[in-house]
Amino acid sequence: MASKALHARFLRGLEKSPAGVAVRVGGDTVDYTTAHATALAWAGALLAAPGGPPNAVGILTGRGTTAYLGILAALYAGLPAVPIPADFPAGKVVSMLGAAGVSALVVDEEGAALLAGGTGAELGGLPVLAPHLDRAGAEALAAATGLPVLAAAPETALAGPRDAAPDDVAYILFTSGSTGRPKGVRLTHGNMAHYFGLMDAWYDFRADDVFSQAAGLNWDSAVSDLWCAWAAGAPLVSVPPHAYRDLPGFVAEHGITVWFSAPSVISLSRRTGRLLPGSMPTLRWTYFGGEALQFEDTDAWQRAAPGSAVINVYGPTETTITTHRHRWSPEESVRLGVNGVVPLGLLHEGHAELLLDERGEEAAGEGELWLAGPQLSAGYLDAEDGHGKYLERDGLRWYRTGDRVRRLADGQLVYLGRMDSQVQVQGYRVELAEVEHALRAASPVTGAVVVGVPVANSAELVAFYLGEQRAPRDFHRDLAAVLPPQLIPRHYHRLDEFPLNTNKKTDRLALTALAAERHGTKVWDTALAPAAGAPRAA
Repeated sequence: MASKALHARFLRGLEKSPAGVAVRVGGDTVDYTTAHATALAWAGALLAAPGGPPNAVGILTGRGTTAYLGILAALYAGLPAVPIPADFPAGKVVSMLGAAGVSALVVDEEGAALLAGGTGAELGGLPVLAPHLDRAGAEALAAATGLPVLAAAPETALAGPRDAAPDDVAYILFTSGSTGRPKGVRLTHGNMAHYFGLMDAWYDFRADDVFSQAAGLNWDSAVSDLWCAWAAGAPLVSVPPHAYRDLPGFVAEHGITVWFSAPSVISLSRRTGRLLPGSMPTLRWTYFGGEALQFEDTDAWQRAAPGSAVINVYGPTETTITTHRHRWSPEESVRLGVNGVVPLGLLHEGHAELLLDERGEEAAGEGELWLAGPQLSAGYLDAEDGHGKYLERDGLRWYRTGDRVRRLADGQLVYLGRMDSQVQVQGYRVELAEVEHALRAASPVTGAVVVGVPVANSAELVAFYLGEQRAPRDFHRDLAAVLPPQLIPRHYHRLDEFPLNTNKKTDRLALTALAAERHGTKVWDTALAPAAGAPRAA
């Protein structure tokens, strides 16, 4: 019987493409045979670490090939992989490693530099595998950090990957949510087996495909990229920041056929002027997730990639990558969507969904989305984080998503907004997504984000926009024709671009902080000096 362990997918790819490229980062490539042998050697070194086999392996790296091989090595060792970017603040790294119970690290040059800079002294003797270092470098790192530095050797290399049970944890991924405090989510091999089983059934991925890898390896969309590519025996190409200056050029250069990213990438590419009709002919499959996907952006991408299916996917990290999907159709998607947003689509097979109203009673048409099923994670590392989020009801274990959705007649869901994105303005409940849609539709802007700023017992709406500078009275005139007075923002602030996080998602927390800092400024669309780290205003 074939193993259901996540890393068995790599063995499938190895069989199909032993000499093929498994991962490409810039000019560095690693083929499947080399990756397999390297991961076995590293896995053996981790299991032979002083103090016994680790509980979990932290992969503290940049986006080089060490990161990918470190994840594979952790799973080959039968241990949870905990990818953490080495450019995170040191205090955050230490907190995440402690929360995840990490007891061994794989590091590259960036990770080693973070440890040597003082972070290593806070890790209490954690063994470190630093495969880029020679013996002298390893001794220097050990001296600088006080940590034992492991070395991969033929005598400790595994003969083959260790198996894993469905309930064993494969990944620990951290999600900050609305609070900004990292919460570790435990995703099991069983969770992954169900998700990837569906992906294998739905899509015709092949060894001659080329997969993009846009998100950071600590995000669940990167998990999908990685293991879809590796099961197909296809190459995975890391997307560097500079690629977004000419994304169609990057796609053409590498012959990318499968793309997965946050939707913000589309508007970013449109602003460069490079996302032209027919500019990405190699794409066969495109997936967007993590944010609301707008009609106009989707249409632009589809025209640029006429040979690609464009799929909107939805699913919190807590439910293993995605739980819903909808294929873009210019006519049908627009007819079904709400507020200019592409539908979330139908629920994955084997799962259950509930829509609950404010009283906690089941609603037929509209409410907060709850999800249950085989992709529901094992929960957060800290049980307190799961209070009010993972709940028992009707004999099932559910996850409360915090997303407001509407169920259509055919069973598809459409996204209405976050439960916590509703704000009270003079006693009137305002859905921010509705205001944003009105701004895009009624005003000549190229992008819009609306946030609420608390004022006494109410709130004021602040609109950030892209495009030509306009007077607030012009916005008010346009919006008064389509919105009631309570929904019209009081303040308008033009930006050159929206702040994005590392995965190219619009950073709403940064915009909310900027709005709160500047609240009370009478004229918002003038050149004001931004706070450090804030997006630059026009």
